[in-house]
Amino acid sequence: MTALTLSTAAATGLRADAIVVGVAKGAGSKGGLVVAPGAEAVDKAYDGKLASVLETLGASGGEGEVTKLPAPSGFKAPVVVAVGLGEVPEKDETYGTDALRRAAGAAARALTGSKKAAFALPVEEPADAGALAEGALLGAYSFDAYKGQADAKAAKKNGKDAKAPLAEVALLGGKPRDKAYKAAVERAVAVAEELNRARDLVNTPPNDLSPEDFAAVAQAAAKEHGIKVQVLDEKALTKGGYGGILGVGAGSDAPPRLVKLSYTSSKAKKHLAFVGKGITYDSGGISLKPAGHNETMKCDMAGAAAVFAAVVAAARLGLEVNVTGWLALAENMPSGSATRPGDVLRMYSGKTVEVLNTDAEGRLVLADAIAKASEDQPDAIVDVATLTGAMMVALGNRTFGIMSNDDAFRTSVHEIAEEVGEPSWPMPLPTDLRKGMDSPTADIANMGERMGGGLVAGLFLKEFVGEGITWAHLDIAGPAFHEGAPYGYTPKGGTGTAVRTLVRLAEHTAAGDLG
Repeated sequence: MTALTLSTAAATGLRADAIVVGVAKGAGSKGGLVVAPGAEAVDKAYDGKLASVLETLGASGGEGEVTKLPAPSGFKAPVVVAVGLGEVPEKDETYGTDALRRAAGAAARALTGSKKAAFALPVEEPADAGALAEGALLGAYSFDAYKGQADAKAAKKNGKDAKAPLAEVALLGGKPRDKAYKAAVERAVAVAEELNRARDLVNTPPNDLSPEDFAAVAQAAAKEHGIKVQVLDEKALTKGGYGGILGVGAGSDAPPRLVKLSYTSSKAKKHLAFVGKGITYDSGGISLKPAGHNETMKCDMAGAAAVFAAVVAAARLGLEVNVTGWLALAENMPSGSATRPGDVLRMYSGKTVEVLNTDAEGRLVLADAIAKASEDQPDAIVDVATLTGAMMVALGNRTFGIMSNDDAFRTSVHEIAEEVGEPSWPMPLPTDLRKGMDSPTADIANMGERMGGGLVAGLFLKEFVGEGITWAHLDIAGPAFHEGAPYGYTPKGGTGTAVRTLVRLAEHTAAGDLG
């Protein structure tokens, strides 16, 4: 992973492949390009004309825009990279942390193949340094485990590994000896490393990530970071009566798993339970997905990946809150042993579910895990899942939906998601949609009305939350896997969506900010 340091060195004299500066759109129609704070020394080296030079090259200061130009005479770096921050802040305001995060990510991506870059971007306080560090580390992410090994070896031998991520970032303008700055950067490194681990899991082909494989990864990380882990295999799941998880995994040669990760703090006053949907591959089962809808279904375990990463990050940060992660892992495949539409499953909670569509499988594995998590009586349960295409229709590809049995908690989770730069939107749970899941055969069906399908899924999950327990459901179907061109700190492929929201929720809970 990209190395990162705080530096007090002057941009003009630092040995690096590039100096990164920020530029923005000036206020008003005639505002022009503005050089952002942090780049004063660089601007001075251009005789105060850096903005006009960049404008000549077509730069506008638009968010994520990257413009490269030769460094002035006397610089030890050959290139200056100007990255757009968007609109100039209003008077007495500063650049937002997510604007900084996105700019750092765009710059890091633009410098793929470079060994070192100095970031001379706006740093007013420790939070800014943390945002820049996080953005740079997330933007430099690359998943190359299955790409051109022979070519890569040859390139490294010749010293020209153009595909390698930016190797080192020096953040200028911070205070390396200041405890707050050091803590902000150390936090960013821990969160970014675990988020990138989640991305790796999402991007791993399903032939190399069965439920058993995922459980093994979780066990190894738990051992490394002092987290207690328990893995229920198919025998234990059968003995325990986990009909939902077993029913989904029944058609696969790779048996399901339920993994419990427990991080505890001796100073904790609150307990959070995170539950992740971990369908390592989703064919739809007997209700087979049509052609064109299977190719990205390795990402259907992104919720479990986010939960896993968040628990490990909480442990690495030493948060004063107990965090339990539940990974509901199964592979949904069609075969002679697969669950059929019309079958009835007896869930862990004792409720029976008529399966009307085997492609509505995520709610089945989550229902078992939520019911089990409820037995510990946590202060709140948050489940994370790539659950419904309906949520993508409602909110698009970059925003996840939030549902809850507590409006105040839903608002808190939404505000926290926005705080860390993860677009989200609070969604209702209309009681009139519950009737559509009535079954003549079982306690409930796994399908209801087509319209409002994302809300129907939330209502289904609500049925399995323990009495009196606060619960929220994050449907990350849209932003969990990005199929377009990279932007900001978001790569093509697995994004690690919801990791930062869960970690910040744990931090706020530890601080007593959520009551």
